[in-house]
Amino acid sequence: MQFIPFISAAFVSLLALQSAPAPATTAKPAPDTKPAAAAKSPPNFVFIQAEATGWSSTSVDMDGEPPSQARPAGLTPNLEKLAADGMRFSDFYASCPRCTPSRASFVTGISPAKLHMTYQNEGGGSKRAQEEVGGYTLMKMVPPEVEEYIPKGVKTTADWLKELGYTSAHFGKWHAGRADPKANGFDASDGPNGNQGPERGTTPNPKQATAITDKGIAFMRDAVKAKRPFYVQISHYGFGSEEEATPESLEVARKLVPGVTGKPLGAIAGQHDMDLQLARVRAALVEMGIADNTYIFFSADHGAQGGGGGGSRGGGGRNAANPPFTGGKGSVSEGGIRVPFIVVGPGVPASVISRVRATGMDLVPTMRDLAGKPIEKAADPDAQTAVEGGSLAPVLKSSGENAGKGAVARTREEIVIHFPHYDLNNGGPASAIYLGDHKLVRNYDAGTVKLYDIAKDRAEANDLAAQMPERAKELEAKLDAYLKAIHAPMATLAKDGGATKGEPPAQKPRGNGGGRKQKQQGGGE
Repeated sequence: MQFIPFISAAFVSLLALQSAPAPATTAKPAPDTKPAAAAKSPPNFVFIQAEATGWSSTSVDMDGEPPSQARPAGLTPNLEKLAADGMRFSDFYASCPRCTPSRASFVTGISPAKLHMTYQNEGGGSKRAQEEVGGYTLMKMVPPEVEEYIPKGVKTTADWLKELGYTSAHFGKWHAGRADPKANGFDASDGPNGNQGPERGTTPNPKQATAITDKGIAFMRDAVKAKRPFYVQISHYGFGSEEEATPESLEVARKLVPGVTGKPLGAIAGQHDMDLQLARVRAALVEMGIADNTYIFFSADHGAQGGGGGGSRGGGGRNAANPPFTGGKGSVSEGGIRVPFIVVGPGVPASVISRVRATGMDLVPTMRDLAGKPIEKAADPDAQTAVEGGSLAPVLKSSGENAGKGAVARTREEIVIHFPHYDLNNGGPASAIYLGDHKLVRNYDAGTVKLYDIAKDRAEANDLAAQMPERAKELEAKLDAYLKAIHAPMATLAKDGGATKGEPPAQKPRGNGGGRKQKQQGGGE
């Protein structure tokens, strides 16, 4: 397979300082004096990103609490091994329940709301087709126009690490805006791919699952040969049919989940195919002799798709896609945004479950910190270019009784997930804010505010807003302050209140806001 070469950049070698020969009259060093340690090579980073893979979509038990919500053991045995060798985070959140905003946040360390990248290709804005014949009904809220490119001046993981001499590559589903990854700091990529992959087909997998891994391994080999530290992101495409999985993985899935057929079986079998590619990456790192100096991160862009229920004024119901959570892809309920996160690497203790709350925004500052130079605090933390996430390095390097514990310093103590759009029967535009043990959810369509003790009520079954009105007001005030400070795109009330039938409203063209623009490809989200 032909490898796409990366663009060379200046790299400063780290050399150990050697003392000059001492003259004969120089006194001998004290017996306990130790020689200077040789300079350590910067660590490498591999980020494997899954598509629409929920907290319970793999066979890794993410919190270790019975009953396990994981798939049957053996579906993703290499992920199970990854978790056993490192640290898994039980409370890890994608920054949005949709692909583009979440992926943009993963590679910038900035929330989709501040990037103004809360959706892509909404496909109709404020309209929704009705069951009755004839026309459309306007929804109560009009979703905002959104940015389709990573804004100008915003750095990506590749940009931050390039400053330290790293070379970076992305292979697979990009979807973090419409520009090519190479227009966003990456030295190599296979294009600005959307759901259909580089061949623009309806079933990129299983072919692309192997192809992007081949390219990632080839990139790593070239970086090692050039003696350069690297960052490579291997982002898998989704699995939605039996045609998107290999026959071997379909057979594994049939044995583990008998009776399941069609798209559900294809999605389960696809997880096994992706797991086999993880094994290939880890084997290649061992063969190259760099496994002990490489961090591997595994996560997903959002939860699995599943019928949320509840209608346009609802808010998501229980579904089988993301047990034990409510909701799925498109919803700010736990099922839409709580996803797997596993880390293996030097200094990371094995078989540890961390309950520190973390998000996709934390990856950029974490890698930069682990590379030896943390990102400096911005003069204006609410500026669009300022990284919001915090380094997880203190948690990853914890040990003993404190393993999996530690503080994460972000620009704000609260975490906000803002999705001002209608999507997949999600109940309408909504925001969620996390602080301490509590989660508050505001639905702009329904006009509701709900409060949950998310530490005890992860299924979001018990609304505490009426019982704890002061806490609800506190979190609402923090939510409002954040959205105002970052000029978040907001849904607005339709002039007719959502009652008019007729032709769908014309959609205004969206600009690129001065972002890094390149040839467009892909679609969907």
